[in-house]
This record gives sequence, C-alpha cells and structure tokens, in this order.
Amino acid sequence: MPPESSSSSLAEPVAGAGAPPAEETTAPRSGADRPAPDPAARSRLTTRRWLQIGVGAALAVLAILGVLGVWVLSHEGAVTDQLVDRQSSALVASIRYEAAMLDQETGIRGYGLSGRSDFLDPYNEGRAREATALRALRALSVTPRERADLALVTQRAEIWRTRIADPLSTAKGDAVTRPASERAAEGKAEFDALRAAMTAQQRHLTQARADGRADLHTVRTERNAVFLGIAVVILAIAVLVFVGLRRGITMPLERLAADTGQVANGDFGHPITGHGPADLRRLATGVEAMRQRLTEELAFSSEARDQLADQAEDLRRSNAELEQFAYVASHDLQEPLRKVASFSQMLRRRYSEQLDERANQYIDFAIEGANRMQALINDLLQFSRVGRVHEARVDVDLEEVYATTVSTLSLSIEEAGARLSHDPLPTVTGDPGQLGLLLQNLLSNAVKFRSPDRTPEIRVTAERHGDMWHFAVTDNGIGIGPEYAERVFVIFQRLHTREAYPGTGIGLAVCKKVVEFHGGTIGVDPAHEPGASITFTLPAQASEPETAEED
Repeated sequence: MPPESSSSSLAEPVAGAGAPPAEETTAPRSGADRPAPDPAARSRLTTRRWLQIGVGAALAVLAILGVLGVWVLSHEGAVTDQLVDRQSSALVASIRYEAAMLDQETGIRGYGLSGRSDFLDPYNEGRAREATALRALRALSVTPRERADLALVTQRAEIWRTRIADPLSTAKGDAVTRPASERAAEGKAEFDALRAAMTAQQRHLTQARADGRADLHTVRTERNAVFLGIAVVILAIAVLVFVGLRRGITMPLERLAADTGQVANGDFGHPITGHGPADLRRLATGVEAMRQRLTEELAFSSEARDQLADQAEDLRRSNAELEQFAYVASHDLQEPLRKVASFSQMLRRRYSEQLDERANQYIDFAIEGANRMQALINDLLQFSRVGRVHEARVDVDLEEVYATTVSTLSLSIEEAGARLSHDPLPTVTGDPGQLGLLLQNLLSNAVKFRSPDRTPEIRVTAERHGDMWHFAVTDNGIGIGPEYAERVFVIFQRLHTREAYPGTGIGLAVCKKVVEFHGGTIGVDPAHEPGASITFTLPAQASEPETAEED
C-alpha cells in the first residue's frame, strides 16, 4: 500500500546513511534491528517441556550451590580439625610436658636435699609422663617453628638430665647431698634454661592456636555469607518457579477450569478458549469440540426425553387401564362362575342317581374347575388391590395381626400338626389389611409346603437395624432351591404340580407387592437349612426407640 511503501523508503536511507549498498547487506544488525522472539515458537512448547526447562535450570543452579556449600563445609571442617586436633592438642601436650619436667625437678631436688629414695617417685613418674607428652608433641609439631621449639626443649631437657638429674638419681648415701649442694646453682641455671625454652614453645603454640581461632572465625563468617547467598538464590529460584508456573500453567488451567465449570453449570453456549502451553491449548480445543458435540447431543437427547416422557405417560395410562380392566373383569367373572358352581352342585345332588358314573365325573370336573377359577379370580383381585385400593396408613400392631392370622389358619395348622413361635413383634405404620394378607400368605405357605418326614416348625422373627425392621418367616419344610429365589415372587410361577400342592402361584407375588408398597424389600435366605426362610423389611416408626434389637 502507498503509505507503507513511503515510510519504508524513508527509513532505509537513515539506517544505512553513508554506507555502500554491498556493506549494507553484510553489516551486523544492531539490537534495535533484531527481530523479536517469535511468540508462536515459544507457545509451541508443551507443559512438560516448560517443566523440563525450568526444573533443569533450577537443578543446575542448585547443583552449583550444593558444590559450593560442600566446599565451604569441607574447608570449615579442615580449619576446625587443624585447630582442635593439632594446635590445641599440641598446646595441651606442651603443658603436660612442662608439668612432667617440673615433677622431675621437684623430685630430684627433694632427693638431693634429704637423700630419701621416696622423693624419686615423682621423678620416675615424671619421666613416664614426659615420654608420653614428647611422643604427642613430635606427632603434632609440623611447622618449622614448632619443630625448632621442640628440638630446643628436648635439647635443654637432655642437658639438665645429663648434668643434674641422672648423676644425682644414681648417687647413694653422703654422695647424694654433697653433689647436690655443689651443683645447686648449676642445676637451677640448667632448669631455668629448660623452663625458658618450654615457655617460648607454649607462647608460640598459644599464638598458633589464636591464629587458628581467627581463621576459624573467618571461615565461619564466609560460610554464613555463602549459605545466606545460597538461601537468597534458592528463594529467588522458588519465586521464579512460582511465577513461571503461575503464569505458564496455573493461570491457563484456572481459565480452562472456569470455562469448563461455566459449561458444567449449564451454560452450554459458553465457548472454551485455550491459553498457555501447547498441550493445554490442545486440551482446550478438545474440550471445546466435546462441548459442541454435547450441545448437539443435548438437543437430540432433550427431544428424545420428551418423546420418552410421552411414551411413559402412555404406558402408565395403559397399565392403569389394564389393571382396571383386570379388576373389573375378575369382579364381573365371579358371579357367572358362582352360578356355574352352584348349578353344577345342584345338578349333582338332584340327578346323580339318574346319571351314569362318567356324567357324575364330568359334573365334578366342572365344579372343581369353577372353584379353582374362583380362587384364581380372588387372588387376582387381591393382587390388583395392593397399591390401588387400600386403607389410610395407621399404626398396625403386628402382634394382633399375627394372632388374627393364626386364628384364621388354625384349622390347617391343627391338621398339619405345626408348631408356631414368634419373637415380640413391633408396631409399624401401614395398611392393616395388606399386612394381614402378607402374614397370612407367608404362614399358609409355610404350613402347605411342609416336609412329610418331620413335624412342621414355623417361627417368625423380628430385629431392628437402624430405621428398618427385619422380619423372617422360617420353617423346616421342603425349602426353596437357590435357583428359584427370584422366580417364586413372579406371578403365576409354580415350582410344583397342582396335584402335589394346590394353589394359584400368586401368593408370594402378592407378598412382594405388599412389602414394596410399604417401602421394604423381600427375598429368600439361601443359607437357611432345612426348609425355607422368607425375609422382608418394613420401615420402623420414627418415634419408636431402637431397643427391640437389644431385647
């Protein structure tokens, strides 16, 4: 475009004023003319690469600081060892050497004045301690001055011992005191020379120890400065790492989390944009693509949900109509069946003598079929009434319900010779008629499906666990196989022939519907042997104390 061309043409002569064109292409660029770092190239780095660069640089700096710290500590240790193990020990050994020599001089002088041999004990002990201290001094004297001082001390000690101590310690009787008095002035002069040598040695060792302490103080000061610098550098690295992680990783992640959180809260139209390292931007791109697909799927699923709700409503209405039809049909079939049974019974009573045996058998078949159909219709009516026709929820004393049920079934119980027992039963909230039907079906089944080999024993137990009562109706009858534990609660399911055990196959299905209507569950305990154990639960009353289980 014309404006840009004019500005560039004006800038070129200024940048290369006075320079030939050939040199203009080869001349190095100034810092102002260098291209800025490419943000796109920097943004291509992934989070792992950023972490590798940052951690690598931090580790390199920390390694250098670690080496420096180790060197400082090693140097401090060397200076400390020099002070403690050599200089201080050398001074202590020198003092012990001096004490040993003083003991020798005291012992020799006492022996020379008194002639008593017991005065030689300090001398002999001093000789032993002198040898020990001398060995330590020879091992610890490493500098020329220290060696020269030690040589002078040992020389003065040897002169004193050769001229004074040894001759006097070997003399006997009068020879002891006479040489001692004659050599008193010479002995004092020789030991004073030794004392001066030892004093000079200790002065030099004391000065060396003071110099060592000064060196140690200097090293410790340097150590503190180095470690302070290391701490500052580590703190700076930590700040840089924190800022880098914050700006390069944490903030982009927080923005991505905020965008995804807004979408998760229901704003599916909110776009998700990526920032930071390349992998985070790729992640944001993938999440954005997923958001778009979810938006499309949400629209589709919303439409499907509406259709499903309509279908569910149709099914509910159809089931209600079907239940109503079953109830009405069952109710309306009772009267014709009652007439069929009544007229068949009248026909058998009045004309049985006029009919042959086959005709009477046909009449019996008709009566039996009508009675069986009536029982089936009654069971169907009971099944359809559960959950649809019921009394108001009231407090139901299961003790009374149990007593009424046992009284109702007393004839069949007496015929079977069954023995019944039960735990104290609680009071629950529910429909008394349906709960009575529940116990009646369970107890009648326990009596019906008894074993011919043993006396029927039936027990009803109740235990409270939390906010639920757990009941069990157990018997010692023929039992229920584990493979039939679910099947027995399905309507019209029979495990035995009608000839072996009469019934319609609806009783346990009614029990299941009653228990579920009251908010409980029902099932078969597969571990109970012999016989069967039907377990079910019912909600406990909220105001009822939880003491039944303890009792």
